[in-house]
Amino acid sequence: MKILVIEDDEKISAYIKNGLAEEGYSVEACTDGERGLNLLQSYQFDLLILDLMLPKKDGISILRTLRGQGSMIPVLILSAKKTTQDKVLGLESGADDYLSKPFSFSELLARTHALLRRGQRSIPSQAIGFGDLSMDRITRQVHLGPEKIDLQAKEFALLELFLKNPQRVLSKTYILDQIWNVDFDPQTNVVDVLVCRLRNKIEKKFQKKFIYTIRSVGYVLKEES
Repeated sequence: MKILVIEDDEKISAYIKNGLAEEGYSVEACTDGERGLNLLQSYQFDLLILDLMLPKKDGISILRTLRGQGSMIPVLILSAKKTTQDKVLGLESGADDYLSKPFSFSELLARTHALLRRGQRSIPSQAIGFGDLSMDRITRQVHLGPEKIDLQAKEFALLELFLKNPQRVLSKTYILDQIWNVDFDPQTNVVDVLVCRLRNKIEKKFQKKFIYTIRSVGYVLKEES
């Protein structure tokens, strides 16, 4: 799941981004409305968390542009504006929910989960799989055949990335961008460590090979040779 946060307060933005990343989400953040709208029109996101008072283009203008273009992305407004009139304007402009600042992260997370579930109701199934390996992205459960596999947030996000791109070689740089969404040194071993953890929980435990190393390139999810 990929979330965009448009928030001009860098401390709040980092707080949200880091918290959601720890929950396994891929999070992009920007601090002005114009860049935020460009990102929304260039890439696919599953949820938008949107401040109203933004430089270059305000949140209401972004909302109206999105809805005018037919975008159905779930939108959670996060704003210091807290009067009933402000909330009504935001919701009538196309927002799905409204959370006033200051806020608790637990409430933000609960509303994020609710909006993502609501946005997926029209999708027949959120189950993805490869061979005997299956994942339900709503319940966040993973199985190999009948056996349940317990994964941590980053492990889940990595497996989801592989399952969405079966038999496609994923470079370490691409995995870094999708899972951590931050600028790491390409020579860092965080990807290798995470892949090793995932392999230990799936391959070593069940004696079955899924993830193959492509030397000097990256990794690929494919059938056993």
